[in-house]
Amino acid sequence: MKKDEFSEILTTKQIAKYLQMDEATIYRLARNKKIPAIKIAGQWRFKKDVIDKWINEGSLKNLNKEE
Repeated sequence: MKKDEFSEILTTKQIAKYLQMDEATIYRLARNKKIPAIKIAGQWRFKKDVIDKWINEGSLKNLNKEE
């Protein structure tokens, strides 16, 4: 993935591609507050650095559960 391919603020389509998930899943996660997101003018937006932090924290929680 190219560095310039994604800006700081991502659309639902971009975050789905970034996370390698279906767009419908991203919408569901956002609606259910399972993924960090904000709705702006009726459209979901995602901050890439917040998503990266969310993934890292989730990965560490899963690692600690296995110990």
